[in-house]
Amino acid sequence: MRKLIWLLGAFFVISSQETFSQVARIDSIKFFTDDRPIEMTLTTDYRKLLNEKLKMAVQPATITLRFPDSSNYTGSVDINARGITRKESCIVPPIRLNFKHSSSDAMRSLHKLKMVCGCTNGSGDEQLALKEYLTYKIYNLITDLSFRVRLLHVTYNDSKGKAKTYSQYGFLIEDVDPLAKRNKCKETQKIAFATESTNRDQMTLVALFEYMIGNTDWSVPNYHNIKLITLKAEPNSLPIVIPYDFDYAGLVNAYYAVPAEELQLTSVTERAYRGFARSMEELEAAIKIFNDQKENIKNLIMNFEPLSSRSKKEMMAYLEEFYKTINNKNSVESTFIKGARTQ
Repeated sequence: MRKLIWLLGAFFVISSQETFSQVARIDSIKFFTDDRPIEMTLTTDYRKLLNEKLKMAVQPATITLRFPDSSNYTGSVDINARGITRKESCIVPPIRLNFKHSSSDAMRSLHKLKMVCGCTNGSGDEQLALKEYLTYKIYNLITDLSFRVRLLHVTYNDSKGKAKTYSQYGFLIEDVDPLAKRNKCKETQKIAFATESTNRDQMTLVALFEYMIGNTDWSVPNYHNIKLITLKAEPNSLPIVIPYDFDYAGLVNAYYAVPAEELQLTSVTERAYRGFARSMEELEAAIKIFNDQKENIKNLIMNFEPLSSRSKKEMMAYLEEFYKTINNKNSVESTFIKGARTQ
């Protein structure tokens, strides 16, 4: 009898531990440190999402996350279309997922996350999303002061049964609050800063990186595709610039991306340096960071299985042009000093 009681007790302990492991909250920081893709199923009124994307109206959805360790989480969430250009240019808009009021306690810790997906369900648009995902990962190699991303393989289900189910790669972007927290900072908002009124060393990295990927679609004073964070311990310190949204970059080369008319560029693949002048010593220090990561960047792209061979070649060829520029002293001077912005 005692043995039976002991076995029953052990059974309930194990069962409770298994139940706890299933309901334990997802760690919102560790969530973005794992490079393995998550299998996600998103079920919603799909046609409503597409037809009302310009309204960005909130609608209910059910999401299941299947992690590489075989754990599963399912819950209801609110979703809505997001983005400025993509929701107008794309059939399928980027999506904001609001986990804060999820029916799953475990998923609420993710708060609100942006999800990037293909503009259509076609393989070409999937490749563009994968290129942008890698662009974030490249910047992660340059600095920890960057948004982390998590790869998804998403199955889209129409809750009304009127649209065909399909699967495609996409990715989630870390929220600014955990980014700031892990860097001992807090977000700065609603205060206009000139580009040169930010942390100088970090602004140098940002400007060089945006040139590297061929992105001119950003502005510090307008908070356009950038976030600002400030050190908690030094609230009066200059804010740190964090770039995001790279679909207009030449490295991605999306078919809908066009450069601003005032820049007089022929296409987004034509680079233009949008930073201010730096001394040669400052540039050499920043360039060393890019050179030190060159092999890691190459391995990141070439070993990324979901990316096609053609996309890998295109990305590597585009980046090689950047490395030729930064490793030629005359080109550095003409591009980043003489060719820099003055206002």
